[in-house]
Amino acid sequence: MNHEQISGVEVSQAPNTNVLHDFSVSVNKATPDFFYHTFMAVWITGMVIFVVMAIYANYQIRQLKKSAAPIQNEKVNELLEVCKEMVGVKRKIKLQETALIASPSTLGLIQPYILLPKTTLETFSLNDLKYVFLHELTHQKNKDVLINYVMLLLNIMYWFNPFVWHALKVMRMDRELACDAAVLNRLDESGYIEYGQTIIHFADKQQSRAFGQYASGMGGTKTQIKQRIKSIANYAGDSQLLKWKSKAICAALGIFMLCLTPLTWVIASSDDVYQFNEKNVIYEDLSSYFHGYNGSFVLYDPFKNQYQIYNRKMSEQRVSPNSTYKIYSALFALETNVITPHHNEQLWDGTVYPYKEWNTNQSLSTALGSSVNWYFQHLDQKAGKKQLQSYFHHINYGNEDLSGNLERYWIESSLKISPIEQVQILYGLDENTFGFKEENVRAVKNAILIDEQKHRQLFGKTGTGSINGNNVNGWFIGFVKKNDRSFYFAVNIQNKKGHANGSKAADIARQILRDKRIYE
Repeated sequence: MNHEQISGVEVSQAPNTNVLHDFSVSVNKATPDFFYHTFMAVWITGMVIFVVMAIYANYQIRQLKKSAAPIQNEKVNELLEVCKEMVGVKRKIKLQETALIASPSTLGLIQPYILLPKTTLETFSLNDLKYVFLHELTHQKNKDVLINYVMLLLNIMYWFNPFVWHALKVMRMDRELACDAAVLNRLDESGYIEYGQTIIHFADKQQSRAFGQYASGMGGTKTQIKQRIKSIANYAGDSQLLKWKSKAICAALGIFMLCLTPLTWVIASSDDVYQFNEKNVIYEDLSSYFHGYNGSFVLYDPFKNQYQIYNRKMSEQRVSPNSTYKIYSALFALETNVITPHHNEQLWDGTVYPYKEWNTNQSLSTALGSSVNWYFQHLDQKAGKKQLQSYFHHINYGNEDLSGNLERYWIESSLKISPIEQVQILYGLDENTFGFKEENVRAVKNAILIDEQKHRQLFGKTGTGSINGNNVNGWFIGFVKKNDRSFYFAVNIQNKKGHANGSKAADIARQILRDKRIYE
């Protein structure tokens, strides 16, 4: 074996058998993962229900349009044109009547409609109709139909949140008050009472809730009409307070959604899956090696450009890399000159750790061999999150998510990677397709050399994920150099009972490699 002593730190090409020893620290999670999965399931179920309701409401609108007949009365149509000019609406508006509604409504995004109840022309004078048209056309000018769809989308996404429900209810009321104020602003004082009486006529004549999500109309509950009448009675010009109130509610909703987005993103990404599209793949049954575990095995043979995979679903599933990430933490530290192949010692600060192997100064080789957390935490802190993020993106490392604490993002936290991606990146590391300095790549590979036989070398790194004292996630990744060929592999095992660890994953991998005659 070749050894080189440089500046007191031994850089060795001898096998580092400590890599196969398991050294991991448990993370404590107050909220079990099943809570997040349950929350996601309930959230999605609720959204599906609301989407079905929206589809049904669209069906109602189609039936409404089929039942509606154009209003042929010339005086009524002339009045509509006069009111359009007063309000400033230039779009063509279809005026129709139907027996399926109880109060006037405005709907239609592309083709606007004003729908009147069947009896409106019989019971209303042209003067009354003028107030109806002014109100509905104001809704059209304010693009309230479009706003209805936006509010509906918010309702679907945040159906579980009473704050959103209340905020949308207040917005709908404010919208009607603003519409009333805009109409009154176009009338003289003598028309205020007549406009109010027209509104009272439609008290308790609102549309069904589903239909009301899409349409804007004059009707409402007695409580709503009472509030609007009070507002009309106290009207003294366009209300700036009302406008700012609506803007404040919109801003509050926007801030709330921005705050909630990280939570929903984390929950949605908890089942992050790598989309694997390679064609030259052999899917095989290796279940006999994984007794008692949910597990996957991925092997890549670049000579044949062929993958051999057991458990396709789990091989594409991204999970925490745990200590396997330390291969790349070391490489990135070397690339940023935090350490060098010849000067890579980090001094122990005296903190007592659960493994005696950690309670001493460390070199790159010993830190990788004993999976010393504090060593790589020091490297990450010195490299900095911004530089690390750049490197993770450069090598396409899993979900590239370093949003967790800088000391723990790789320990059952935000950073996740699939077994297939582990294999692909190992190939990139060994062949240095990423363009790193050759001496840095060589230093990392030397540090993860586990075993060497005649014409064969085994490189690898274990990783164990422990939550609340239970070992739930075990990794062993690496590659074999056999004569002039290389084989890249990854084994991941999971067990909620706490028996999954890197050592067991390594045992499984070595059994499979032996039986495939890749490494005896």
